[in-house]
Amino acid sequence: MEDERRVVDLGAGFTTLHECKRLAKALNLKRLYVKDDTVNPTNSFKDRPAAVAVSKALEFGFKAVGCASTGNLAAATAAHAAKAGIPCYVFVPSNTETNKVLQAATYGAKIIAVKGTYDEANRLAAQASDEYDWALVNINIRPYYTEGSKTLAYEVCEQLGWRAPENIVIPMGSGALLCAIWRGLNQFRELDLIDGLETRVVGAQPKGCSPIVSAFKSNSEDVTPVERPETVTKSLAIGDPGDGIYALKVIRESRGFAEYATDEEILEGIKLLAKTEGIFAEPAGGVTIAVLKRLIDSGEVPRDEEVVCCVTGSGFKSSETILETVPKLVEIEPTVEELKKVIG
Repeated sequence: MEDERRVVDLGAGFTTLHECKRLAKALNLKRLYVKDDTVNPTNSFKDRPAAVAVSKALEFGFKAVGCASTGNLAAATAAHAAKAGIPCYVFVPSNTETNKVLQAATYGAKIIAVKGTYDEANRLAAQASDEYDWALVNINIRPYYTEGSKTLAYEVCEQLGWRAPENIVIPMGSGALLCAIWRGLNQFRELDLIDGLETRVVGAQPKGCSPIVSAFKSNSEDVTPVERPETVTKSLAIGDPGDGIYALKVIRESRGFAEYATDEEILEGIKLLAKTEGIFAEPAGGVTIAVLKRLIDSGEVPRDEEVVCCVTGSGFKSSETILETVPKLVEIEPTVEELKKVIG
């Protein structure tokens, strides 16, 4: 930024890095941390890139902003646009979770619900960026947008006492977050703010939309798109990941892994994190826990190593999906006798 007056700041970043002793014990792992981006202003990591992109859009003189989104970026962009006092246009798949659409709409965004997948919504948004004088944060000002996410890496290093983690597990949709974190770690090494960089990067995807994982497992240099994603993890349902080939390169360069988790494993991961550490994550957070469990069980992540898991969004954003896994309420009469029947 050259003009500080154009900075739009809702207070994103420097979120808590929890040392998760109970979850580590449940997974039989030496040391586990969770980087908790559920506590950002709009409850996801997307506030990081949105803050940079909307600020830069103002500096460039755009009169409106917007994005293509699976939900979290919609809310983040809309909130920052509201703070800046400019219009916001959001393109989402029509099956986007209700709470995510509600959040963005409440901030005043114009919601364009596209019949189709995220990739189809993204394609229409790209066409709109040519048609109108809009800064679509993850399209025509994407280079600035992606820079915002690397602050997560900076914070993790500082919170660990100015060192990089041994392993970091990152959810992948487009692959942009994983690439940004790796870039941030390397920049800290180049600046001698950390001693060396031996971090293994693990990319995590849901099985129903795992094109980057499939490419990794098949030793391919190309990422074959998934035409129709089928997963409860709608925020990662990006069939044609824009940064997929770069994410592959990072994973291999760092001697890391790419792995998927089933919907059942993802929902169990959400509950395990909540019950052991009191952190309520959306399915993208459940993916990182579920993938970590898979890799520990397979021996690819040694049990005597340290791991940081990135939990990137709040469970309240996906409450209708998670609600299906929660037991129904049991109603009782307001008497002690009835209470004893329930408590046992």
